Amino acid sequence: MNSYISLMFDAARPVRHLEYNYARYSEETMMNLMSINIGKEQTLVRPGKTEQTGIFKQPVNGPVQVTWQGLPGDFIGDRKHHGGADQAIYVYGWMDYLWWQEKLGRDMQPGLFGENLTIAGLACAHLAIGDALQIGEVVLQVTAPRIPCGTLAGRMNLPEFVKLFRDAERPGAYCRVLREGVIETGQMVRLEHYSEPTVSLLEVMRDYYEPDLSEAAIRRFLSAPLAFRVKKKKEEQLKNLS
Repeated sequence: MNSYISLMFDAARPVRHLEYNYARYSEETMMNLMSINIGKEQTLVRPGKTEQTGIFKQPVNGPVQVTWQGLPGDFIGDRKHHGGADQAIYVYGWMDYLWWQEKLGRDMQPGLFGENLTIAGLACAHLAIGDALQIGEVVLQVTAPRIPCGTLAGRMNLPEFVKLFRDAERPGAYCRVLREGVIETGQMVRLEHYSEPTVSLLEVMRDYYEPDLSEAAIRRFLSAPLAFRVKKKKEEQLKNLS
């Protein structure tokens, strides 16, 4: 494992913006629901902080109800940054898992990134805000990327993981639930592109760290169906221009 920094984040050869630039997925991309993961309340101890978290998610079997609030029984510890109707479900792609397994040199199981749904055939950074993922009767809409935090680093047991996750640009996708229903592992996942003007998931992640504060750029972001937390921040930036 001690070789992962030289493999991924050599300061002379940053990964960000080079390896994984955005190209929108075809709606014909074959995907299926690999795992449904729910996290019970657990205590996470990390340097300088002890917290209650639901990030330790485990796969569950059988049909699972999806509501506009998320998955019943899934604990959310930090409601300031997670959960809510616009971030009800967190999705991560198995293609991203495979990339991390190679770079970190360790096996990984679904749920490790704290995602509710692990989708085979998906690399999340190819998604755009507003894109829909249909799983059986359930329809999810992409609203925001994950921004890494100390909780994720603690879960991975890698103090440097906030920076590694940012630079890797494989953020996973938060989603709102457009249509509730029941899902089950193995179901096909169908992608439908958002038909109105939008921004990519990667653009939103990059803008969090290096915001474009021009009026045109801010209004472009605001034209997309962003999660409330992201939209509010962009509205504040627009207000500060006046």
